[in-house]
Amino acid sequence: MIFKTRLIAVMLLMGLSGSVQADDSLYQELGGKEGISNVMAEMLYELAGDDRIADQFADTDIDRLHQMLTEQVCEISGGPCTYTGEDMVKIHTGLNITNADFNALVENLIIAMEREEIPTTAQNRLLSLLADMHHEVVGL
Repeated sequence: MIFKTRLIAVMLLMGLSGSVQADDSLYQELGGKEGISNVMAEMLYELAGDDRIADQFADTDIDRLHQMLTEQVCEISGGPCTYTGEDMVKIHTGLNITNADFNALVENLIIAMEREEIPTTAQNRLLSLLADMHHEVVGL
């Protein structure tokens, strides 16, 4: 599937290039804070209809999740935001998130970015930054 192929390619690039440094250009390519907020809202709509992982968000305060995701992506993309949420390990410990769950979320994010017409290069840059968080989310 194209999503898995893109994720694998991004992860391989991460391994070859080391950590990616966020700068203002990615933030701008994502449409600034408003664009990021729109992508996160679209991703949450996708998640709600995804039978693979929707149940995991059933008791979640979606408005707060949207706010935290927007802050986090804004910050890591080089924007002027500060993520005010809890540590990723603390949030995900005990949730038993699998690689399949993680990949499903990534697929929904890619769909959202496509719908919001985020350029593929910006999508890949963001995915590479988020790939660094895999170990803070999966298998805890």
